[in-house]
Amino acid sequence: VFVVGLLRGYGFLEMLRVAISLAVAAVPEGLPTVATTTLALGIRRMRRYNVLIRHLDAVETLGAVQVICLDKTGTLTLNRMAVKRIAAGHHLLPVDQGILVQDEAGALRTEEVHRLLEVAVLCNDTELRVGGDTHTLNGSATETALMAVAIGAGLQVGALRSAHPRIDTLYRAEGRNYMLTWHRTPEGRFLLALKGSPGEVLGLCRYWLCEGEQLELTEADRERLLAENDAMAGQALRVLCFAYRYAEAREPTPPNDFVWLGMVGMADPLREGVKGLIAQFHTAGIDTVMITGDQSATAYAIGTELGLAGDRPLEILDSSRLERLDPEVLKGLAQRVSIFSRVSPANKLQIVQALQRAGKVVAMTGDGINDSPALKAADIGVALGASGTSVARDVADVVLEDDELRTMIVAVREGRTIYANIRKSVHFLTATNLSEIGVMMTAIAAGLGTPLNTMQLLWINLVTDILPALALALEPAEPDVLRQPPRDPQAPIIGRSDLRRYLFEAGVITAGTLAAYGTSIARYGIGPQASSNAFMTLTLAQLLHTYSCRSERHGLFRRDHGPRNRYLDLAVGGSMLLQAGCVLVPSLAGLLGTTPPSPADLLTIAAGAGLPLLVNEASKPTPADPGRVPTADGRPS
Repeated sequence: VFVVGLLRGYGFLEMLRVAISLAVAAVPEGLPTVATTTLALGIRRMRRYNVLIRHLDAVETLGAVQVICLDKTGTLTLNRMAVKRIAAGHHLLPVDQGILVQDEAGALRTEEVHRLLEVAVLCNDTELRVGGDTHTLNGSATETALMAVAIGAGLQVGALRSAHPRIDTLYRAEGRNYMLTWHRTPEGRFLLALKGSPGEVLGLCRYWLCEGEQLELTEADRERLLAENDAMAGQALRVLCFAYRYAEAREPTPPNDFVWLGMVGMADPLREGVKGLIAQFHTAGIDTVMITGDQSATAYAIGTELGLAGDRPLEILDSSRLERLDPEVLKGLAQRVSIFSRVSPANKLQIVQALQRAGKVVAMTGDGINDSPALKAADIGVALGASGTSVARDVADVVLEDDELRTMIVAVREGRTIYANIRKSVHFLTATNLSEIGVMMTAIAAGLGTPLNTMQLLWINLVTDILPALALALEPAEPDVLRQPPRDPQAPIIGRSDLRRYLFEAGVITAGTLAAYGTSIARYGIGPQASSNAFMTLTLAQLLHTYSCRSERHGLFRRDHGPRNRYLDLAVGGSMLLQAGCVLVPSLAGLLGTTPPSPADLLTIAAGAGLPLLVNEASKPTPADPGRVPTADGRPS
């Protein structure tokens, strides 16, 4: 503008003042403040939903989440295990609210059921406190449920443990899915109590107990027992198996001649509303992956009930040999698999990293110490606040303080809205500031004088760049924000198509202002009145343009434009009052060099400012059908 003005014969100092004031007005120096304020206000809004954001940049990342890895126990479920079935010998006993239901054959009196309950009590870390007629159990959800069934069956738990004191324990660990305890019997021998996953426990057994007799396990017996396990697992039950043996001395390693006692099927109820939440994630274009330590059949039944794969086939991967997979193979599998079963803590980290290598933005949920590496590695680590460990909360980016996973969709909605609002502010500032440059450049190049003086340019910067931009940052969520795919985190905040759109809008505002300026020149000639009309037109057009910037997809005059933004109404209304003071308050008018408009001028100003709004609104693209929104990988939701 400075060079063009000199070439057109304008004075050096005049153009220097215009160029400097235009630079001050056109460069959105308040944008970092707007962005930071938007993020901070978004964090405050999320606190109302008991969502704690621990890092400011996590708000932006929430809007880009493409995959959410869900730890099953305690996240999808309530972590309140309850025994539902016990299979021992040839008997299958249902359990109702912790009480064994006796069958016609009197299975409760069989030795295998009695011994199974004894082993479940001995190979158990639950603490029992007896107070009168009440029992208080303190332990994990699984072991507490086992203890409750034994007590309900009339087993004298305290006396049993006193008679069989524990002398050593081999806990479940990486590559060992069972727990083994050594106890001394009243006769001075050793009792080994074993519980764990069906395959590993059965592999350590040589015999089985049936109707009080110890029989050798045949291949047919093993196949039948595994089929019983599959049947229980197919009912979404977590299956634990039990075995025992006596020994005269303490062996250094577990032998493989245990006596099989039976299996217990346990259920952990799903959290209320989780199935609907999974569907909401899919509608939002977010893939859901369940990570669980359960065996594949159990995990598959739960995944089917939840609809984890949406309208795709449900694929499951047994993670017991995950560490042996080539990283590139795992990267490919991770993009297709909806359930990872028999997962160890180390596997969780592998899964998150494989998804990230595939270019996904990954959120990981968890509540335990073992979840911490995966929570830290994920793009968004989500910890449960009430039931989670302090370690999990410390490494997480987001904490759900009420343990309600449903608030995660609220966090995603807010994250998307906040990022969209920052884009709206950038959109408004870029388009309107370009229009100021366009008006000055075109008029000076055409020899029409300078439509705006230096004070008017600085005034526009104060009136339109502050309050309206901040008000756009407080826009409520658009109606279809959760029916859109996640944004590409690699995409720039202003892409080429965005810039073309901003240039078009700026050109329309420029044309409206120059039309009002040209009409005024024709009526009054180049001078204060024409300049004043251009000043009023441009400022009003920019203020009206804030409403057009409320949405890139939904037109202001369409029914789907969304709820009102009272902050924007106040900002635009207040700015218009200030603008009116530019011609009504004599001292302010003298400072800015404005003159009162005539009725004809008011019509010219209204047309020059209002028509660009109508043109820009009419040129908005029609929104896509929300029922066929593509997901992050291009599939329809």
